[in-house]
Amino acid sequence: MRWFLALMIPIIVVLAPAEAKQGDERLEPFFRELRISENPTSIRAAEQHIWRIWLESGSDTVDLLMGQALRAMNKNDPDKAIKRLTSIVDMAPDYAEGWNKRATVYYMIGAYDRSVQDIIKTLELEPRHFGALSGLGLIYDAIDNKAGALKAYRRALAVHPHLAHPRARVDVLKKAKKDGNI
Repeated sequence: MRWFLALMIPIIVVLAPAEAKQGDERLEPFFRELRISENPTSIRAAEQHIWRIWLESGSDTVDLLMGQALRAMNKNDPDKAIKRLTSIVDMAPDYAEGWNKRATVYYMIGAYDRSVQDIIKTLELEPRHFGALSGLGLIYDAIDNKAGALKAYRRALAVHPHLAHPRARVDVLKKAKKDGNI
């Protein structure tokens, strides 16, 4: 039965192309909530709604592969996750979350160059992707590019001012810049 499903995936892809959800009109109120709210519950809810919308691909096949990729990520199986996510970006190159999740796995295994490439693609598709921007800051921190990290974290905070790690890193990096260490 598995071999039959494997043969059917290309056919299903042709019949059900993925849609990019980053331009979804439902996102704007949640991004506005992130920018203006001081209520932690509202902020958390807005963030969860954004992630939920970003994960919607519009394709059952892509959603199935994404579920498999997420399970592989949770089980610390980066090879399987990368294979599934590569299938997703090949099938649905306009689906930002496929690129973002693959960037995350590349970051997890220390493949920073590949991660940055996928983050760039994610941000081309969804410039407000605070997860990708935060990830870019993490990478720049890891490779000791403090100026790049500061810029990425500031961009993330412009979209989502309540992100704890970027906020803390901006404070540290601003002090380092002031002291002439950047």
